[in-house]
Amino acid sequence: MAGLDNVKLKALLTDVASGALQLPDFQRDWKWDDDRIRAIIATVTLDYPLGVVMTLETGGESPFRARTLTGAQAAEESDPSLLLLDGQQRLTSLFQALFQDRPVETKDARDNVKRWYYVDIGKAVDSPTDRDEAIVSVPEDKVLRANFARDVLHDLTGTEGECAAGLFPLRIVFDTQKVNAWRRVYEKGDDRRFDLWSRFEEQVLEHVRSFQVPMIKLAASTSMDAVCAVFERVNTGGVPLNVFELLTATYAGDRAYREREGSYYQLPKAWQAIKEELAGRYPVFGRLDVGLDDGLSSSDFLQAVALVRTWLRKQDGLGTGVSCKRRDLLELPLTDFDMLAPRLADAFDWVGAFLEKQCIVRVTDLPYRTQLVPLAAVRAILGEDTDKLGAEDMITQWYWCGVLGEMYGGSTETRFTRDVEQLIEWIRREGVAPETVNDAYFFSERLDTLTTRNSAAYKGIYALLIKQGAVDWHYTDAPLKPSVLDEYGVDIRHVFPRTWVRRHRPDGRFPANSIVNKTPLSLRAAQALTGPPASWLDSLAVVADMRREWFDDVIATHLIDPYFLRKNDYEEFYSARSKQLLAMAHAAMGKRTILRDMPDDEVVR
Repeated sequence: MAGLDNVKLKALLTDVASGALQLPDFQRDWKWDDDRIRAIIATVTLDYPLGVVMTLETGGESPFRARTLTGAQAAEESDPSLLLLDGQQRLTSLFQALFQDRPVETKDARDNVKRWYYVDIGKAVDSPTDRDEAIVSVPEDKVLRANFARDVLHDLTGTEGECAAGLFPLRIVFDTQKVNAWRRVYEKGDDRRFDLWSRFEEQVLEHVRSFQVPMIKLAASTSMDAVCAVFERVNTGGVPLNVFELLTATYAGDRAYREREGSYYQLPKAWQAIKEELAGRYPVFGRLDVGLDDGLSSSDFLQAVALVRTWLRKQDGLGTGVSCKRRDLLELPLTDFDMLAPRLADAFDWVGAFLEKQCIVRVTDLPYRTQLVPLAAVRAILGEDTDKLGAEDMITQWYWCGVLGEMYGGSTETRFTRDVEQLIEWIRREGVAPETVNDAYFFSERLDTLTTRNSAAYKGIYALLIKQGAVDWHYTDAPLKPSVLDEYGVDIRHVFPRTWVRRHRPDGRFPANSIVNKTPLSLRAAQALTGPPASWLDSLAVVADMRREWFDDVIATHLIDPYFLRKNDYEEFYSARSKQLLAMAHAAMGKRTILRDMPDDEVVR
């Protein structure tokens, strides 16, 4: 699978210049700072170990779209024989500093800059242990200044100025003809420089010319999964690579597509079009101003495609199981992705409408993003069969069992597989209810611990309260609905103030921050809740132009008994509402949940 060679630095940089050694397009651009570039040059001039670089043989046909290292000017669309997986920063810096007649693109403490690199001959010969100080970084205009740039120390715009300063330009180190010409000018200026040059050539230049780089070569047959794993392990200092980036480079390198279409396939552009369409229709998929992967991500979409592909292959006898692990994504051919992507885009559009029916319309209110992956896959496989009598009820029950049972909180890939196969069989009446339905439990004491949006069940209770018909306490004309949540500034609001509860119920038996003491209300309604309920109930009724008993009916739409609010009886309010919320969960999950040590009338089973 892999071999280790020692390659001369000059040969490597020559391959960079010709395009024989390129980067796979998933490699991000990277710019080393000036200090690190000087340090690596010093390492080479001392013939110290540089570290191993890793490449992938291509056999003349890259599995990825490739691009040259920064600074290289290889012909467009030239086919590399090697792809650089590890060593981009080192080779890019050395190529720009030692092999091209242009300043190096780098950065200092303040900003991005361009610099030339020189060796101070006297310092390099006198004290090899201080070689870092002998490597000199020069501004783009090749003028070294002092006294806040008012005084010119050295003008290095010509050979004479370089020789007078005793600064050898590293950009010509591998060009023997230019080195000899520079040496003649240098020695001509002072007879004492003959001996100095000889020592410099032996102690510095020969080290650079003969410098060897250990290189691991991965065979062209190395799998995409292995390439991705290797890249992630060796590039510990960079941003982790994801499957989408690897597939982007793989699809862009698809020769058949390029020959057929005359251009390379742009996966990011395809995903952007899909995401913009989905998020434009259903904000629950994410906010585009935040980023393309806010909410529904590219990885989610790829997983859904992989689930459908592997399911279809299994039906055709070409595969053994449904799966969406990383290997399945990395082995996803462009032809299959191109065929299935529109189908999955339509499926996610259906998912957006389904979530809206559940009164989940904002990305912050989505209980589990991951649960959308198998849901979209099932829709893509079954199509309009999901709309048939009874099918949507089954899907809805499965969805709420997943949310309230908090089934998608851990590792999800195995559950994806089971849910896709089992949900399809259940809907087709070919199997029993999925494990996600059968194994889901909602214990009564869980309500006490649902205190923040970090919990899927917390978001689920909030959505179900809206779905079952909660009417806002300011906008009382009609029950809350998805289209007005943003307009009214609806959020989860406390019924009894936290400070009041903590003062009157200091034992903490009925947590003030529990979802039991919260309900969906508009900002206008929340602004009126300035004290215990008895102090604001009647004023809210007056603003709503309602009789007291009519407004009590509005309160009751939140599964709250207004009698306990008017008495400021937090304990009775909490106990009564807990039972109501459990009954709501009962209806959503379509089952009874066995609870430990609780009376039957307080249990959802």
